[in-house]
Amino acid sequence: MKWKRDAGLTGRILLTWALLLLVYLVFMGILFALGLPSGFIIVIAVVMGVVQYFFSDKLVLMSTGAKIVEYDEAPDLHRMIEKLCTEADLPKPRIAVMHSPMPNAFATGRSPNHAVVAVTDSIMQTLNKDELEAVLAHELSHVKNRDILTMTVASFVAMIASMIMNNFLFASLFSNREQGGAWIIAGIVAAVVWVIATLLMMALSRYREFAADRGAAYITTNPDALISALQKISGRMDRLPTEAKVAAEGANAFYIIPALSGKTLAGLFSTHPSLEKRIENLEKVRAELRGY
Repeated sequence: MKWKRDAGLTGRILLTWALLLLVYLVFMGILFALGLPSGFIIVIAVVMGVVQYFFSDKLVLMSTGAKIVEYDEAPDLHRMIEKLCTEADLPKPRIAVMHSPMPNAFATGRSPNHAVVAVTDSIMQTLNKDELEAVLAHELSHVKNRDILTMTVASFVAMIASMIMNNFLFASLFSNREQGGAWIIAGIVAAVVWVIATLLMMALSRYREFAADRGAAYITTNPDALISALQKISGRMDRLPTEAKVAAEGANAFYIIPALSGKTLAGLFSTHPSLEKRIENLEKVRAELRGY
């Protein structure tokens, strides 16, 4: 297999981690502003770090409703991933399936040795063998590029900030004047943190999707299969009811194609490049693989 380490992706991951550290410090400042004891804040910071590192895959699986499946439950899927892992020189990840009308897939986990690749039951019905193989190769490319943990941490920070945003007015109304003012400040800062974390996810996610698309083409040597898969998934996504898209938007940064409803604030922030740009990117890889 031909594989190129993407220096641009590595640099963006390191920059995202540095900026996330600053966001964490701001979050700790919010807790200080609310008058919480410093010891308690340190405990919160440690717990958040441990949960995100060791349980990131479980958090994503819980939020999407994906269930781990054993070999006898999905033998074809297991065999396909085993073949791709051999090509990509990766350990075999755990495999999960989601029951959803949305044809989609994602990868999660803190490292190649603790990874999970998940697909919806509808994507297995929508795509042919080569297309599904290309989608799985795309997800394994995320594992090989080690970009999943960064996205999980960024999404967790955004989730915490969103919780504070959604509740600060309620908390300020039922607090004394001093605490109420602190909650208002916390809500404003949380909004800024949410925007920053979301922008970080957008910037990294768009680039990492290009990198994973290229990786899938290198693993399968069949970029046309991924182009066809992306077109089919995008076409089906356009026909999904709005309710199904809204329910899936919380995990959009992880999916191969996002479910954008336009009905929520998160839907205004695209975490993926356009389909046209992704196809253009894959056409360049096709030309490269053919030697011209």
